[in-house]
Amino acid sequence: MRNLQLYDQIAASSAHRKSREFNSDYVLKHPEDFKELLAIAFNPGDKNHHKACWILELVLESKLEWLDDHLNVFCQILPLYKQDGAVRSISKICLFLSQKHIKESKNNRDYLRSKHVRAITETCFDWVIGPTKVASKVYAMRALFEIGKIKKTIHSELKNIIEKDFSLHTAAYKIATKDILKRMK
Repeated sequence: MRNLQLYDQIAASSAHRKSREFNSDYVLKHPEDFKELLAIAFNPGDKNHHKACWILELVLESKLEWLDDHLNVFCQILPLYKQDGAVRSISKICLFLSQKHIKESKNNRDYLRSKHVRAITETCFDWVIGPTKVASKVYAMRALFEIGKIKKTIHSELKNIIEKDFSLHTAAYKIATKDILKRMK
């Protein structure tokens, strides 16, 4: 059953941190509404999907394991995100997932399946190369950097892209890329 109260809260929300935190706190206190949040965030055709993505990012920052049963769908729809606000939040979620995957791999466990890693890698490269905004590019680069810790070819490909595009971007992008390049050595 559709939770119209949650949908209305999402529709009325703004990009301000206080608004996003209010809604993420609501979902964290009402985990039964998480699937409704996902339904909105996972529907790029919904005019409020980007707002749901903002909230989803904050929820998953605290409860990433809530996404575990939905990883297949998440990875299938990754390439469909085009709206800047949604891409920023989804690229940050990709960073969370890649960090957890690397952490688990140190204990000889795979958090993500190979098809998930492939989908995240391909989409993050698309965001790094494409006309996405700087914050999204940076989160995507950081996710790729993490995955590159176990898939070494990713680091060399990422390095080539960063070095080629370095002069074309903003100071914020250059600072982030310098950090990533330094950590790759």
